[in-house]
Amino acid sequence: MINVACIVEGDGEVAALPVLLRRICEWQTPDSPARLPVPIRVYKDRFLNREAEFRRHLLLAAAKCENNGWVLVLLDADDDCPATRGAEILRRAREIVPHRNVSVVLANREYEAWFIAAASSLHGSRNFVLDNPLDAATPETPRNAKGWLSKRMGGAGYNETTDQPAFSARMDLQQAFDSSRSFRKLCSEWLKHHRD
Repeated sequence: MINVACIVEGDGEVAALPVLLRRICEWQTPDSPARLPVPIRVYKDRFLNREAEFRRHLLLAAAKCENNGWVLVLLDADDDCPATRGAEILRRAREIVPHRNVSVVLANREYEAWFIAAASSLHGSRNFVLDNPLDAATPETPRNAKGWLSKRMGGAGYNETTDQPAFSARMDLQQAFDSSRSFRKLCSEWLKHHRD
């Protein structure tokens, strides 16, 4: 059993990421179970720009994952390049917790882009309608993935705290993997740390 301590930026991710990671575990490493404590929620700007906050949250995550686990920092890339910004955050994190395995994954542009990547598998769920599959052809392009989903969910729109966990439980992982580079990064980090 491996402990994965996650740091996330949104209330929706606190509920959704453990659901998604359990599914990735069943899909990629079914013989290597994981324990997923409740993610640590941070305010992204304060976490990244205030050294004391960055240190405090990373040390908490390092304590939660214990010796055999790893720390996963998952943030939205927004307008940053996920590879460049992610590498910079990883370098800083390793300086603070060199005694733990650490991964940094930046969803390009938002976590919800992974739902766009698997949009055809979500058609009909929670009032989501994908009339034209070509609308989801470039899932990591829309600047406002939440708005993209909202527009296709009728009157109620998209609600991060309820729809994000539900879509994480339903999305086709292979479809997201095939269509989203940042989702592939999450999966490769999962495999890497479950083989160490």
